[in-house]
Amino acid sequence: MITRIGTAEPESTFLTQGEALAAILPAHGAPGPYDVLISPAASIDNANRLDRGEIDLGFMAANWIGRAKRGDKPFTAPIDLRMVAPMNVGPLFFIARAGSGIETFDDLAGKRVAVGPAGSGMTQHAHTMLAAFGKTIDHVRPAYLSFADGAKALAAGEIDAQLQCPIPNKVMTALDADVPLTIVRFPPAQLDAMLAKVSFYRRAIMRKGALRALTVDVPQPGVLNVLVCHARAEESRIATIAKAVRSGAKDLARHNALFDGLDELFATARTEGAKLLEPDGVKLHEGARAAYAAGGLPV
Repeated sequence: MITRIGTAEPESTFLTQGEALAAILPAHGAPGPYDVLISPAASIDNANRLDRGEIDLGFMAANWIGRAKRGDKPFTAPIDLRMVAPMNVGPLFFIARAGSGIETFDDLAGKRVAVGPAGSGMTQHAHTMLAAFGKTIDHVRPAYLSFADGAKALAAGEIDAQLQCPIPNKVMTALDADVPLTIVRFPPAQLDAMLAKVSFYRRAIMRKGALRALTVDVPQPGVLNVLVCHARAEESRIATIAKAVRSGAKDLARHNALFDGLDELFATARTEGAKLLEPDGVKLHEGARAAYAAGGLPV
């Protein structure tokens, strides 16, 4: 039986993570074949495609899964999603050209900032970050550009800053090699305040040396990205996949650095339980619950 995995746009982080799952999980007891599919609107597409039965698993950012479950906009009706596994905590970070004078989040006020395509998950993150401090998107001058187009515009001086997706990603790596950049910082108290207000963000550390622009470790807000299925998914199939994700966490990280920290996320689940494994009210699929309970997690 083919397992269809919905990811995101070409060159996206979700796509490379889906490819890693297809490569690694068979060695941990979840045989393929796997069909890794592009989903241009990422989380939104994947929820809708799960509802229509077009895919079996979907990557989503945790800020979307509760909306899909409740049927909040942009979803037109509730979708009966279930959690399969955490995938990673992806840092959400703004970049600017070195020497631009943009060093902290507050420096973005009034600047031309690429925030992702209109209606995208990245644009939603821009709204969420600003709302945490009582501001609207008009606090900046938003440019609704894709990752690739935003990077080109930043390199050309057509915008002042860009909201980037988790690293490593090909667009960011290429831009960092070609253009002197700075990673926009959040003062500690400001970052703490955002994390306290936004339940689906977690602290993420961008490690020194991961990019030329990272000369020191930089804490940033990070979104929990997850693997989900529909409630109707077969229990034994989901149990096998969930068990393989957990046992294969270190191999996944060796195959794709985006999975760095997945093993630690499962370790955290020993104390956080539902807070990590059932974010924003989306419950574990019974197959995943059985697999994790058998492995000693408090589910």
